[in-house]
Amino acid sequence: MLAFFLSFLFAFLLAPVVIRLYKRQGWLDDPAHNTHVKKTHTTAVPRGGGLVIFFAVLACSLLFLQFDQYLLAILTGALLLTIIGFLDDILDLHPFPRLAINGLAALIVVGSGIGIAYISNPFSSGVLMLDQPRLTLSFLGETRSIWVLADLFAVFFIIWNSNIVNWSKGVDGQLPAFSMVALVFVGLLSLRFFDDPTSFNTAQLAFIVAGAFAGLLPWNWFPQKIMPGYGAGSLAGFFLGVLAILSGAKLATTLMVLAIPTADAVFTIVRRLHAGKSPFWGDRGHLHHKLFDTFGWSRQKIAIFYGISSVALGFLSLYLNTVGKLLTIAITMSLVFGLLSWIKIKKSTQKKI
Repeated sequence: MLAFFLSFLFAFLLAPVVIRLYKRQGWLDDPAHNTHVKKTHTTAVPRGGGLVIFFAVLACSLLFLQFDQYLLAILTGALLLTIIGFLDDILDLHPFPRLAINGLAALIVVGSGIGIAYISNPFSSGVLMLDQPRLTLSFLGETRSIWVLADLFAVFFIIWNSNIVNWSKGVDGQLPAFSMVALVFVGLLSLRFFDDPTSFNTAQLAFIVAGAFAGLLPWNWFPQKIMPGYGAGSLAGFFLGVLAILSGAKLATTLMVLAIPTADAVFTIVRRLHAGKSPFWGDRGHLHHKLFDTFGWSRQKIAIFYGISSVALGFLSLYLNTVGKLLTIAITMSLVFGLLSWIKIKKSTQKKI
């Protein structure tokens, strides 16, 4: 737990430095000048959360983890997301460059040898192997084998988590709260079911990243002094995706802890496509928006709801088998789908009246 507390301390002390830097440079997200329907804050606030998370994770990783090709790939991918997040803080980039860098970060990680070789079989005690088909090629005098299905699945899984987690950061404290909880449970799971394909401790990395988000939380809590921005949002999903793979393909567990953000993301994509809109452009239709606008929940209540939900689902993930996890994911997603559908139908009915 020393890694968690040092990471927390580093992030907690670094956040005000980043805040002062952004304010001095005028890098503020001011809703009065930069209007967008998705925004819920009413005053000018710096983003910059990605810098806080990355440098806290970098410092503690170098202190506590063995530096090898896997850690280098993970930190390189995280650095790319931090850079694109920093540029987005200042320039409000188009979603496609951000998605492209997101894909490159995932490719770097998978290219280092971190991949999903198998997934648990929900219908038996065995596993489903993903090691076929394979492509064999010679590169720099060495014979290398690419596991096509496994690598594609791993790249998609990392990109998916990076984006759906980033979408759930609409109100003060929301993203750091549930991300910290999810990372802690991934770390606990790594301790219980150690099956790390690399030579460094997966649990330590999970607790380091969790500590960084815990350190950001006080500064992002209402009234927020700093926002996560795309940097911290994408880093949360990136690390969760990578750690799920490193902990022995515990994909169902990660999906379960992230069941609410996942359900919100799936519903959002379907809703936008059905309306003939791009799934990548933000709007005010996420679950946190509906809790805020329709039910009048405060920002603090929404953040606590996301955090407590992740705690509850995390505890269940430690004891349920794969079938139980998938069933819990299905129930949670059905509840979120049902709530969002009811709100949408109610709004449409009111418009007709």
